Amino acid sequence: MPSTFTAVSYATTLTPAALDTVRSVLAEHGYTVASERRESHPGFDAVVLELGSLNPSGTTDEQGAARLARLRAALAVAGGNEVSTAVVPDSLRAAERKFIIMDVDSTLIQQEVIELLAAHAGTEVEVAQVTEAAMRGELDFAQSLHHRVATLAGLPESVLAEVGAKIKLSVGAERLVAQAKAAGHVVAAVSGGFSQILAPLAERLGLDYAMANDLEIIDGVLTGKVSGAVVDRAAKATQLRLWSQESGIAPQATMAIGDGANDLDMMAAAGLGVAFNAKPAVRAVADAQINLPNLDVALALANIA
Repeated sequence: MPSTFTAVSYATTLTPAALDTVRSVLAEHGYTVASERRESHPGFDAVVLELGSLNPSGTTDEQGAARLARLRAALAVAGGNEVSTAVVPDSLRAAERKFIIMDVDSTLIQQEVIELLAAHAGTEVEVAQVTEAAMRGELDFAQSLHHRVATLAGLPESVLAEVGAKIKLSVGAERLVAQAKAAGHVVAAVSGGFSQILAPLAERLGLDYAMANDLEIIDGVLTGKVSGAVVDRAAKATQLRLWSQESGIAPQATMAIGDGANDLDMMAAAGLGVAFNAKPAVRAVADAQINLPNLDVALALANIA
């Protein structure tokens, strides 16, 4: 009988031996390969395996979820550093309109903005240590944000433009946004960083939605505080639900991409939660992983040509 999932294996170079390993793991977990095709993408190759199921019908949703989790875990171990395989729900791949939401720092862009700002304040080492702990989930995000932003007090507003000019998009980021939007999909970014950096970036890329924290600025100087509620992990998940609903897109046709603990609720709320070069704790619970520094992989996972 057909399954409702598709396996997508990818690597910079996909070897026959690596693909044989993937097929063996699928078979061990009760899946057959109904069809298979190879795709070539910028910087990586992919093989799309349409899955059939050997298991009898009548399994409960809970049993099905547990079975899927076991399969994903086994594929992650079997692939090692050679190949990654995502098991993607067909509800996402086949959707006429999809909703893609991304974290910003270390996902949409290569840097952590607050560390770039901290370099101007001479607190880069301290801030980097706190950021790492927060992204591993060892610190409450809101508390860690207030701690880090406090070190920026007294910086002139002009540093924001300087930092904005240093931002480097992740490889494939512009292509991901442009191709998704050209195909009629909705693309958003939500950040525990700062609106003063995200807003011009969102306008440049043509994002449909964007939200981040507001740095408080008085008389042209950063006060070391943020205005309003902090964009934390719960807020990110809330925006996914709100924006996708506004766009008329069902939850099962959504994909969330992030790298840190602050992204976990958003990833859990999505039809497919994707860990992008993420911390181990995030990779362990994600639905799928992108272990190349290349957001083009997300296009292949979501079946966006």
